[in-house]
Amino acid sequence: MAYVKKIQDDITCPLEYAMDLFGGKWKSRIICVLNAKPGMRYSELRREMCNITDPVLSAALKELQQDGMISRKSFDEIPPHVEYSLTGMGRSLVPLLQDICKWAGSYHQDVTNQAMKICQHCNYRGAKAE
Repeated sequence: MAYVKKIQDDITCPLEYAMDLFGGKWKSRIICVLNAKPGMRYSELRREMCNITDPVLSAALKELQQDGMISRKSFDEIPPHVEYSLTGMGRSLVPLLQDICKWAGSYHQDVTNQAMKICQHCNYRGAKAE
């Protein structure tokens, strides 16, 4: 039996809609990884994400696909495999995520007095947000 929400989402602001699409710990990271390396297999994506579990990665990929952010292409080969890549909608989000990353890195440094590591996927370089 499929899960049915008792209370339906009540999104009244575009920001709420955006956060539903790419918010949380994993979705934005998946988008950044797929931007850096388009056409990734599940196992490659799992390796890049490091500390994500298979059920969480599978669920996030399904949600991103349902929301039109990524595409899933099946290859009828032996062995069969699938590749994930960003759609136009997903690619349009990347500059926004990069700006958020720059902003967060800047304020993280102000609060903790420690610079964050350089991100391999979003081009964060530790520069102050302007």
